[in-house]
Amino acid sequence: MDPEILTVLIILLITVILLVFEIIRLDVVALICMLALGWSGVLEPAEMLSGFSSSAVIVMIAVMIMGRGIDKTGIMDRFSLAVLKKVGTSRKKIIGLMSLSVGLISGFVQNMGAIGLFLPGVLNISRRSKLSASSLIMPIGFAAILGGTLTMVGSGPLILINDLLRSAGLEPYGIFSVTPVGLILLLAGIAYFFFFGKYVLPHPSGGEAESSEQEKLIQSLHLPHRIWHFVVSPESPLIGKTAEQSGIWKRPGVNMLGLSHGESVEYAPWRETVFEAGQELALLGEDESIRDFTRENQLVFLQSSTHFDSLHDPNRSGFAEVIIPHHSAIVGKTIRQFSLRKRFAVEPVMLFSKGEEIRGDFSDHVIGIGDTIIVHGLWERINEVKASIDFVVATPFIAEAKDRSRAWVAVACFLLAVGLALAGFPITLAFLSGALAMVLTRVLSMQEAYQAVEWRVVFMLAGLIPLGIAMQKSGAAAFLAENLVGMVMHKHPILLIMMVGLLATVFSLLMSNVGAIVVLAPLVIGIAEISGMDPRPLALMATLCVANSFMLPTHQVNAFLMSAGGYRNRDYLKAGGGMTLIFLMIVVFYFYLFMI
Repeated sequence: MDPEILTVLIILLITVILLVFEIIRLDVVALICMLALGWSGVLEPAEMLSGFSSSAVIVMIAVMIMGRGIDKTGIMDRFSLAVLKKVGTSRKKIIGLMSLSVGLISGFVQNMGAIGLFLPGVLNISRRSKLSASSLIMPIGFAAILGGTLTMVGSGPLILINDLLRSAGLEPYGIFSVTPVGLILLLAGIAYFFFFGKYVLPHPSGGEAESSEQEKLIQSLHLPHRIWHFVVSPESPLIGKTAEQSGIWKRPGVNMLGLSHGESVEYAPWRETVFEAGQELALLGEDESIRDFTRENQLVFLQSSTHFDSLHDPNRSGFAEVIIPHHSAIVGKTIRQFSLRKRFAVEPVMLFSKGEEIRGDFSDHVIGIGDTIIVHGLWERINEVKASIDFVVATPFIAEAKDRSRAWVAVACFLLAVGLALAGFPITLAFLSGALAMVLTRVLSMQEAYQAVEWRVVFMLAGLIPLGIAMQKSGAAAFLAENLVGMVMHKHPILLIMMVGLLATVFSLLMSNVGAIVVLAPLVIGIAEISGMDPRPLALMATLCVANSFMLPTHQVNAFLMSAGGYRNRDYLKAGGGMTLIFLMIVVFYFYLFMI
């Protein structure tokens, strides 16, 4: 065996062991692999560092930036609300609908573009439905990969194989030649997680998402958390009264979080706000107290209200502990005198003063140093409370204001990137242009663009890409392919088909899928001709199988989603193992029965 091939195979073996058993961090493993290839002399320094300029890494960075831009505008919040209204909080239904949507789009758009578009929405759905992100993200990522097998323009290898067939003097395939098997693969992938997801997907301890800071606060203080919606009827005795006169706060367990005037919404209405017929109210409180108040005041129950969507979004509103420091202007005053609602549009729900817990109406309680007020409101308003020198906000939260005025600008930038890619321009050029367009149109600042990039994932992928280059350059890939396929030459055709599928799968885990098909296509065509088989379908099958990359986070989609889902290699091995087996069985038997 050639010494260079032996060196590459040893580095490959050590890298796989480190990746599978997670002995050290994955990005560190990738850098060790990259440097080993350089120090061993297998790759020149420029080749060793080529991963950082590879199209996969550049596209991933661009997608991260565009995904942050789309998320910042809040457009995917509306999408996630629509999904939850359609399917509720059923994990199976969410996975089914989202996976089908992502998969179908991936048939015509590069899978990184599809997953970048949907990821913000998936994370939002996870937070709203209280389902762990790890139980949703991986199935949708796998669907994006499977969706790339729906058409001959769905992935790089399928686009490339027609050129390789032409160069070998063979007829290329039409755009929908792979659609039947691609559709079977996509539906099988969705069914796999639909029926077996709870067994193969990672879950936090206890099988549920870990409690958020909000949930911990609600549980520890026994805070009411259900928000009710009502309409002020024409017969309501509230009409013409102010919030103060209604006595709403004197009733323990009832707080008014919002009041709508047509399309405008007033959060934490001031005590002088006057009630009118047709207004919608968002009330917080205990069931019995809410029912008594609404029955006495003839309020009509609403199942939901689009005016108060932000109150149901944990990313936009919630409870906060507000501590009163010694220098605060509210010390020695009451909440009424300070006009807390009027100044900050937050609703005081509970007060801790001198060891006493006070609920209900504490508007006239004199506030002292060290008192703690529990308030509810939009994070952007609580952020104003936090910025004031009069208060110390003890509850951690992220108040990222959604700039909905830039929503369609962000979508236009994303569609520009996708359109350029579909028009035939290099995907790196198209997607990076879309990311820069978001910065130039002020959807994102440049600082926000840098913060959007998950550099750990970038270094992991960039460090592993040179391994594929080394396998091609040294001849290690061809050596493995020839020896493995040679074992089944002149045997039953299905054994040869299975070996080609298995070999393509292994190569897809260790090198880029484009690089894998570049190595395999000439070899497979030659083997088919020697065996008396039609080389076109065998080459096409090998091309499909290089998309069978589910067992390690080396595929760019898996790498991209690894941090968002909090996954480890063992998670991909567990869920990806079953998906890999299903993929191989479908492809092998489909091509054996219908194409070869």
